[in-house]
Amino acid sequence: MGNAALRQLAVIEDVPLSALAGSVVAVDAHNWLYRYLTTTVRFTSAGAYTTAAGEEVANLIGVVQGLPKLLEHDVTPVFVFDGGVSDLKEAEIADRRDQRERYEEQLEEAREAGDAIEISTLESRTQRLTPLIQETTRELLRLLDVPIVEAPAEGEAQAAHMARKGRVDYVGSEDYDALLLGAPRTLRQLTSSGDPELMDFEATLSRHDLTWEQLVDVGILCGTDFNEGVPGIGPKTAVELVREHGDLWAVFEARDVYVEHADLIRELFLNPTVTDDYDFETALSPDVDAARVYVCEEWEVPESEVERGFERIEESVAQTGLDDWL
Repeated sequence: MGNAALRQLAVIEDVPLSALAGSVVAVDAHNWLYRYLTTTVRFTSAGAYTTAAGEEVANLIGVVQGLPKLLEHDVTPVFVFDGGVSDLKEAEIADRRDQRERYEEQLEEAREAGDAIEISTLESRTQRLTPLIQETTRELLRLLDVPIVEAPAEGEAQAAHMARKGRVDYVGSEDYDALLLGAPRTLRQLTSSGDPELMDFEATLSRHDLTWEQLVDVGILCGTDFNEGVPGIGPKTAVELVREHGDLWAVFEARDVYVEHADLIRELFLNPTVTDDYDFETALSPDVDAARVYVCEEWEVPESEVERGFERIEESVAQTGLDDWL
């Protein structure tokens, strides 16, 4: 999620979904999927997404329920999946794993106590994107003709690169680090019930009189997905220090502080590993019948859990086609 303190600096405004009609959004797949996965687990009976063999595919319900919000407003999502993660991010992943293990211990205690509310909350917090969830999500998106791009490294960096190249109109992510990756326009809260927020990169630089490099320096001082921030330095102080001293290294010298691997972190934001070897179509022709069979018959999800979602997908694509014809 990056450092939410960056929100204090970002230029963000609400934007109605209706204003996004006809646009293409490169969605950070892991970010989007995890949110629908945890929501599904929290508010849906485990029996609805658990097969007779004990395999959990709550992601399938999440995808079917989440896509209509975009498609009904003629917004085409392109889901960008992570490749390998950087060595620097391994520490964050390890921390998340440790936290999940603590939640799992608490979950067992809640089950023993019969605390239904706590069980529901902790079940959502212990979710992870397993290989099965990754595989079945990709196959369902393929059946629904939703474009997929495989990133060589961080999916969010690839999405930002696609936006900077003009291949998509927006990046879809909850992570404020999208700003540090230079994503021109990022849509947040795509998984919420209301309208999204629009985070503007150039407007943010202009507001604080910073270059992209300096904004990254500010982020490193505050904390990112790859490092903890410097104690005692919040976003506003970080901006003042970078503007006063010019760059991160001068701030380190002036304040006698240091961030380990700062040079590598800087490169991960300014020159991430990305690719131009991808292609996709934005005119979608989903095979909803095949997708329904895949979800309900192959993976044993009750039709009642996904039927309305499938209907909304069919209706949205039909309406888009009618609009194009008119």
